[in-house]
Amino acid sequence: GFSRQMVEILQKHGVAFSTFDIFSDEEVRQGLKAFSNWPTYPQLYVAGELIGGLDIIKELEASGELDTICPKGQKLEDRLKSLINKAPVMLFMKGNKQMAKCGFSKQIIEIMNNTGVDYETFDILEDEEVRQGLKSFSNWPTYPQLYVKGELVGGLDIVK
Repeated sequence: GFSRQMVEILQKHGVAFSTFDIFSDEEVRQGLKAFSNWPTYPQLYVAGELIGGLDIIKELEASGELDTICPKGQKLEDRLKSLINKAPVMLFMKGNKQMAKCGFSKQIIEIMNNTGVDYETFDILEDEEVRQGLKSFSNWPTYPQLYVKGELVGGLDIVK
């Protein structure tokens, strides 16, 4: 419950963070308690420095200091623009160049490979935020989606 509360607070404040499951490595679990001189979990670190446990995070949230201490995650729209422009030709699909995970994605990969065009892919099944966000951002409800120089070309039907 404490870990869930910590994650909820960090998400609410748009903090960029990752997690480590202390139950997956007993040596790390015990070693971190000694290293940090903090006997309980969760423990929040920013730039390698211990900030504290849930009680400290709640105090920082109440005082408004949490927003100045923790790095913010990239806004979804900025992240989508960055991904779209990752390569001159960018394909958002289910799977990747090596293994399409749906028939439409497989068809578009075959078309792309036959053209000889250099392109990159992004597997939307790996990131639900991108999967849902890109539909709204592009005003295109289905996948795959092909972008050239940052502009939406369309899906499989358009590419055909």
